[in-house]
Amino acid sequence: MVELGCGRGEYTIGLSENNTAKNFIGVDVKGNRIWTGAKHAIDHHLDHVAFLRTRIDFIDHCFSENEVSEIWITFPDPQPQKNRARKRLTNPDFFLNRYKKILKPGGLIHLKTDNTFFYEYTMDVIKERNLPLLFATNDLYKNCPEGREELTRIKTYYEGLFTAKGEDIKYCCFQLN
Repeated sequence: MVELGCGRGEYTIGLSENNTAKNFIGVDVKGNRIWTGAKHAIDHHLDHVAFLRTRIDFIDHCFSENEVSEIWITFPDPQPQKNRARKRLTNPDFFLNRYKKILKPGGLIHLKTDNTFFYEYTMDVIKERNLPLLFATNDLYKNCPEGREELTRIKTYYEGLFTAKGEDIKYCCFQLN
């Protein structure tokens, strides 16, 4: 499992705690962000957890073909400006093509965001590219899939801020063809 733009690594750590048979890697460009997660992993002897400092546009050079089973994108910068569309982490030509190289067949992409624009952009990409959509909701805390309580139990720093303000959290899970 790879968490892109992991920040403090809340999902990387949170998902790893109940699954020691799987490797979990948080990726972020800022070393000071991932320090918190990396220190937690070291202090708690989470040998199956690692953090990688790199830009996400290099992700296909960091993993082998078909190596990654799941990608988590948690509260990314939505890049709402039209001239920054290429920087959106679900941009099909720039990022999804990179993810496709490293995802195993049937691999999953999870997106959690508070940003309606970015969520709708991603849903449009899924529809336009005819990608398999496994689950989507505009309000995860009202419509959490059964058996997936970690989706609301694990909160990123930003998710905590947004939910405290009463913002709806959007979530979708999809695959690449």
